Amino acid sequence: MNFIGIILLLAFLIFMIAAIWKTFEKAGQPGWAALIPIYNVYIMTVIAKKPGWWTVLMLIPYIGLIWQIWVTNLIAKNFGKTEGFTIGLIFLPFVFWPILGFGDAQYDGSQSIGTLDDPNAKM
Repeated sequence: MNFIGIILLLAFLIFMIAAIWKTFEKAGQPGWAALIPIYNVYIMTVIAKKPGWWTVLMLIPYIGLIWQIWVTNLIAKNFGKTEGFTIGLIFLPFVFWPILGFGDAQYDGSQSIGTLDDPNAKM
């Protein structure tokens, strides 16, 4: 990879970190958490209003993909977005995370109904 390619890659990575950082801050979480592996996954579960032990489930190969999609959907919904936006976050994250972070979406945190810890809660 040449020098210009490395510079462009670093610029892209910094832009994505900034987008996720801003999204975390909009949700009332520390933006710097976007930089810490595994802890940033935990913060995503907090933003999705799910229990912290979901972080462990999200780290399991293959099975964790289901929980990651679920958490991503809840994050989108907590910012007032639809399932279509969730699909964008999954397949085009370099477009949709900046929209979430730098756009006018506001976090309301009301979309996660119940948890697996509460058997009487509606899912």
